[in-house]
Amino acid sequence: MADQTDRLRIVHVVESLDVGGLEHMVVALAALQRSQGHTVEIVCLWHMGPLAERAERAGVPVSCVDKGSGLDWRCVVRMRARLRASRAQVLHTHNAMSHYYAVAASLGLGVRSVINTRHGLGTGSAADRGARLYAMAMSQTDFGVSVSRKLNAHFVSSGLIAAEKARAVPNGIDLSGFVARSDDKALALRAELGLPPDAVTFGTVGRLNEVKRQIDLLRATRACLDAGQHICLLLVGDGPLRAELEQECDRLALRERVRFLGVRNDVPTLLAAMDVFVLCSRSEGYSLALVEACAAALPIIATDVGGNAEIVADGVNGLVVPPADGAALSAAMGRLQGDAALRERMGPAGRAWALREGTLQAMCNAYEALYRA
Repeated sequence: MADQTDRLRIVHVVESLDVGGLEHMVVALAALQRSQGHTVEIVCLWHMGPLAERAERAGVPVSCVDKGSGLDWRCVVRMRARLRASRAQVLHTHNAMSHYYAVAASLGLGVRSVINTRHGLGTGSAADRGARLYAMAMSQTDFGVSVSRKLNAHFVSSGLIAAEKARAVPNGIDLSGFVARSDDKALALRAELGLPPDAVTFGTVGRLNEVKRQIDLLRATRACLDAGQHICLLLVGDGPLRAELEQECDRLALRERVRFLGVRNDVPTLLAAMDVFVLCSRSEGYSLALVEACAAALPIIATDVGGNAEIVADGVNGLVVPPADGAALSAAMGRLQGDAALRERMGPAGRAWALREGTLQAMCNAYEALYRA
């Protein structure tokens, strides 16, 4: 724990604490920082969201400035009051909109360190209003952090983050709740879900939306079954495309081999009962789902987007395939389905990587070094 003179007053600013990888990461980071003796709080722009309760249970207060639609300078006034009351020494914002609103609110308050983390590419062009506001805010920012080296290079080359301010800090997770997968757990889960006992279980965890492209995974599953491969598929998560995905599942006649499990609070347990993890997103920043899959000693198939290839070393702890390439995805699934020895080599390699480089403590240490730089 930090001694009294080393303790910092840290304010994280996010759009909301809805359920998502960014939000889970911020809550976990804030909770660890608080446990180390720092004073930490989270401010939300739009609304608080369901993860606010988890933050507050960890002793991290959460507030909201109730941003309205369009440019809303009243929420800047409310955020300024919040920052002044907290006497923030460190302002750590997450993604672009949170950053330019928080920087505007902090001007003249004597905040010692201003850090922004970009968790993905974002949307919109470099010429739109949000990008211009972000560029203005970066002039008042100490470090612009990206969650992967690939994202870091993108933001530097696009001119949004100056090279001398750019840093890469990979996301980390609390690994204490994750155990290595086992055949016994996989067999028990298949029995519980009414799936064939000897099928190889592929699974994915994530919001059911267009970016995550679970529809590609359903179609690849159909292709594998048509090729005579003995597999089943678990989809963990919910989202706006669930009904569409279930319709596609019916169209492909996959109901006997696919299970939609919805939002679950036992993801580590489910991961330990899978055989292979698949992430076929068309866009990513630095996927916490992949880090979790590594921690569960699962071989992985991941698309080559964002920081995925920084987590999944092709041929070492998984297979990396091009995005939106159904043939490559189904071929990778078929390869791992048919090679148990390869799966058994890849899974432990991923867990070793996670224990070495994917921890929450490693991420926390990297951010504290930037706060004090």
